[in-house]
Amino acid sequence: MAEVIKMPKMSDTMEEGVIASWLKKVGDEVKSGDILAEVETDKATMELESYDDGVLLHIGVPEKSAVPVDGVIAIIGEKGEKIDDLLAGLSAPAAKAVEEAAPVAVQEASAPSAEKIDTSGINAQVIKMPKMSDTMEEGVIASWIKNVGDDVKSGDILAEVETDKATMELESYDDGVLLYKAVEAGNGVPVDGVIAIIGEKGADFETLLKAEVANAAAPAPEEKKETKAEPAAAPKASTPAPVTSAAPATTSSNGRVIASPLAKSLAKEKGFDLAQIPGSGDGGRIIKRDVESFVPSAAPVSGGASAVAVGVESYEDIPASQMRKAIAKGVTASQFGAPHFYLTMEIDMDKTIEARASINELAPVKISFNDIVVKAVAAALRKHPDVNTYWISDTNSIRKNHHISIGVAMATPEGLVVPVIKFADNKSLAQISAEVKDFGAKAKAKKIQLEEMQGNTFTVSNLGMFGIEQFTSIINAPESCILAVGAIKQTPVVRNGEIVPGNIMKITLTCDHRTVDGAVGSAFLQTLKGFIEDPVRILI
Repeated sequence: MAEVIKMPKMSDTMEEGVIASWLKKVGDEVKSGDILAEVETDKATMELESYDDGVLLHIGVPEKSAVPVDGVIAIIGEKGEKIDDLLAGLSAPAAKAVEEAAPVAVQEASAPSAEKIDTSGINAQVIKMPKMSDTMEEGVIASWIKNVGDDVKSGDILAEVETDKATMELESYDDGVLLYKAVEAGNGVPVDGVIAIIGEKGADFETLLKAEVANAAAPAPEEKKETKAEPAAAPKASTPAPVTSAAPATTSSNGRVIASPLAKSLAKEKGFDLAQIPGSGDGGRIIKRDVESFVPSAAPVSGGASAVAVGVESYEDIPASQMRKAIAKGVTASQFGAPHFYLTMEIDMDKTIEARASINELAPVKISFNDIVVKAVAAALRKHPDVNTYWISDTNSIRKNHHISIGVAMATPEGLVVPVIKFADNKSLAQISAEVKDFGAKAKAKKIQLEEMQGNTFTVSNLGMFGIEQFTSIINAPESCILAVGAIKQTPVVRNGEIVPGNIMKITLTCDHRTVDGAVGSAFLQTLKGFIEDPVRILI
């Protein structure tokens, strides 16, 4: 019996996962324990393991696509097992997979076109692309307003359709459930082409699709012959333009360049001349993909040294990774949810530099300045427990943590991770240094485990190694504070009435005013300053 594989909840904050890569393909044999795919969560990239033996019968999500928790990913079963009924009975996330499978099934079913398919018992309606203007030959689905599985009422807007003249709303004239979408946003559909199917929940829309293709199969060859005869007039449009204009030929009507509104807007944004862009749409119409793929050719210039080089404005929209989405969501909620204030202090690092050199002569691992800061923070939190707190929004209460665990912010190509030195106040500098180095290696290899990034009561963020002298950090909610550590800079200082060279490091404490007042934060910084400036005190 076939088993449906769903997206598991791989972290406490995970809402969806992205299929980073499939390690198995349809038709492959799968054993319990085999890795099916790599899944990118909001915290890390993790392996999706199979718990069943069988054959991978169906993949419901392509690589780089997101799936909500409990959304259908794949189906495993016996070789040759029929899964059509199983697919039809799945909820909205699985129905999307059916969308991709349905056109293939329809093509296969179109061969016996002479066979009449009975659809009288199917309570569903096929929605086709209407002719929204007198010159319209196809419409592009700019965006879907409704999703598969949504309830639809007569008068509801299903999608926004981009015609050759404007972007218009596609209205439903039927009540029911959106069972099927024939095309994804950004793709075109010819007039009278199938867009969607609306009907009662569980209606056999696949049979309806087969009937639609079978009905259209007979006249299709004749229509193709007629449309092929028309491009004979195309040489008019494809006549090479004069060399002085340097503009490639495009199809136009009465001197007007035919382009979709979205293409016009995109071309204007990129600074392209529409007259230079060849159109691939019906009748040579310029559509979105033509503008996106267009590379302007260098026009011949005269005037030698006086010629001015012309550049092209361009950009690329890159989908955010799951980690980046989680960072954006978290810092936005924290920045606007917690009233931040900032306290900055200068630390005299002369003694610290000397102490570090002495410690490293005996330490089993090399101790960094950041290791000293982490240990000093842990020692200072022990003396100022009001800083080692959380704000609990659900109950409007302050949680005073009795343990001290320090999060150490680390940058990775995908975004920021914060592994945790647990019970840092009870660990030696060497132990802290070893853990930080281990976390750094794991972060680069994307091997940090979820439990290694949980339980922090305070966070340290250090950009000193990048030469940043001073900065502020956003609180890592629900913590009360985060410490931003800058670079050590040699600067003139006054000692005993004389100006002498000194080594100064600036630190900035970001505080949540709901839990930590200015006086509490200042007292904590004073204690921390004393520990960092004289590290021997944290070794006791």
